[in-house]
Amino acid sequence: MTNSVLLLLIFLVANLPWFSNRLFYVIPLKQHPKNFGWCLLELVVLYFVMGAVAFYTERATMGQVADQNWEFYAVTASLFVVFAFPGFVYKYFWQRS
Repeated sequence: MTNSVLLLLIFLVANLPWFSNRLFYVIPLKQHPKNFGWCLLELVVLYFVMGAVAFYTERATMGQVADQNWEFYAVTASLFVVFAFPGFVYKYFWQRS
């Protein structure tokens, strides 16, 4: 159950940068349509935030955290980008502005 909820939360958070013209939903930007670079910055920061949440969840549920190598982080970063794809499609292909 916890893994499913965590994956759903990661999916939702990965799509957040594409649905607002504010930086992290708080800071207003001068240019109205948010630049692609800002979205990528948000995506990287949110990846690390969700990594910290997953780290805490693993420690709270299992009592210890398994050691990971670089392959784990490459796969999770790729999965986070794949999860962000629906928001990217919405912002750049479906939305008329």
